[in-house]
Amino acid sequence: MCSIAGIYRTSGSVCEEDLTLLASMNRSMRHRGPDANGTYPSAFCESGIHTRCALAHNRLAVIDLTGGKQPMQITYGGRHYAITYNGELYNTEEVRTELLRAGICFQTRSDTEVIAYAYAYWGEECPAHLNGIFAFGIYCEEDESLFLARDRFGVKPLFFTESAGCFYFASELKALFCVRKPYLDRVGLWQLFFLSPASLSGSGIFKDIYELKGAESATVTPHGLSRRTYWQLEAHPCSITRDEALQHTRELLCDAVERQLVSDVPLACLLSGGLDSSAISAIAARAYRREGRTLSTYSFTYEDMDSFRANLFQPNSDDEYAVWLARELGCAHTVLTAKTEDVVRLLSDAALSRDMPGQADIDSSLYYYCGEMKKRHTVVLSGECADEIFGGYPWFYRPEMLARDFFPWIHEPRARIGLLRPEIAHEEEGFDYMRSVYRQSLASVPTLEDDSDAMRLSRRATCLSVQYFMSNLLERKDRMSMAHGLEVRVPFADHRLLEWVYNVPWEIKFENGVEKAMLRHAMAGILPEKILWRKKSPYPKTHSPMYERAVRERLAERMEDEDSVLHRILNRAALTALCEGGNATWYGQLMSTPQLLAWLLQFDVFCAYYGLELCEE
Repeated sequence: MCSIAGIYRTSGSVCEEDLTLLASMNRSMRHRGPDANGTYPSAFCESGIHTRCALAHNRLAVIDLTGGKQPMQITYGGRHYAITYNGELYNTEEVRTELLRAGICFQTRSDTEVIAYAYAYWGEECPAHLNGIFAFGIYCEEDESLFLARDRFGVKPLFFTESAGCFYFASELKALFCVRKPYLDRVGLWQLFFLSPASLSGSGIFKDIYELKGAESATVTPHGLSRRTYWQLEAHPCSITRDEALQHTRELLCDAVERQLVSDVPLACLLSGGLDSSAISAIAARAYRREGRTLSTYSFTYEDMDSFRANLFQPNSDDEYAVWLARELGCAHTVLTAKTEDVVRLLSDAALSRDMPGQADIDSSLYYYCGEMKKRHTVVLSGECADEIFGGYPWFYRPEMLARDFFPWIHEPRARIGLLRPEIAHEEEGFDYMRSVYRQSLASVPTLEDDSDAMRLSRRATCLSVQYFMSNLLERKDRMSMAHGLEVRVPFADHRLLEWVYNVPWEIKFENGVEKAMLRHAMAGILPEKILWRKKSPYPKTHSPMYERAVRERLAERMEDEDSVLHRILNRAALTALCEGGNATWYGQLMSTPQLLAWLLQFDVFCAYYGLELCEE
């Protein structure tokens, strides 16, 4: 993994000032690539620079530690290309073999060189040939064109903005804040206070900053920017038997996991003891045993777990399951324990790493765990995305949740916006806007005319979950891990798996009313029964009274500080009512009142750090 950045001038050539700015952008993301850095062109000379484009790169070396330095330059068909690339390609050898047949000779083992030649050979069709997580920019000197692409699920980030005849792109928003100061217009404010930690696809939240969408590519020329979608989910008839469905699911998942075990640096798996992470760890451990190696695994807990109470979303604690399964699989297991004081202290670091308020202690604890894992490993595999693909959330099988006419995981849509002063919130206008976005999302879901009601519901739940809920989880995992130069791979986020599962009949996926039944049955014989049929339990959050008390005290202090944005924009009566009320879950499965109060603190930290301003309209 790495960071990428670039500047493209639609008029004239890049200048020395551009390279200075690009260096600042690159330094802001140094955490993503601590092993090396580079630029194209490499230096400014007295005769000037005769190129429209400058590229920058920070490298986290994972494959071909000596031969994959970037930006990398190649020549093919009389044309010269320069690439800056972030990600991992999981079908490198297949693509390399196809390009070798076309007469291309490679100088390194790196997937960077493979992608560069893939673009030189296939042009803008290149991303459709790739299986992996990626974001890259490729400049062709002869065409004076810049090509950008992002993987199908948007696992790797890519943002851009335009200003004064220049196009800028980068892996993280903070790099673009070197170009323009962040402002929030109404839509940005509504995204934060209605929808976040998810966001609207293609939006960079802040005014005039945008995101290249997953499965999207773009070309920049002196004539401007053009964008295209190179992949989209499709609905197809499916007449396979139950056993065929289970067999193919198992084959696809095993292939996805084993492809992602390739690494020239130490690799481990996250193992919570739940179905998803256990499936990945079991497949990985089996592959390691074949090679005479022992897989390392990690699970997470908190210092004060005596306060844990079972509930609908977290029926039991992970501790016993993770340790037990690691022993069964023969893994070298480590339990990482976060102290309450660290979870509170790192709320600020987590917000600044994410470039916006995120998921409070769910972010800050992961930030802590990633820092600890980086001490021994550079790559870890994680179990995100199974719930979105296989139907693990309640809104997949509870029609009333999708009938509420708002995003089903947001249980209290007005919980945050109602804390703002009315003249700032424009609450009704914002609610109508976000609800219209929700309706448009539903209308775009690919279906078949003869879909059953249950199948149609599952398709809607899948598309909504992948587009919004899953993108948030992937963003969170990327920012918290890459803040420490740790690469996280997500085998369930394989487009072949989603394409397949999306069209399997719902009665197979939800057999006997059990969520993710198809995945459970497919993993029979690989996972023990104790794990196979365990009730879903999400990422752990702290239940410590010390955490909530610390957050409340800090929030009270910020409310009294006249320099705080919270002092200026919050409705004190509404905040008091929230603090004195119950502890209802308002977003997803994890975020309740303590997380909402901490989210406000993260918003305050971000605004203070960047001098964020609200646009007056």
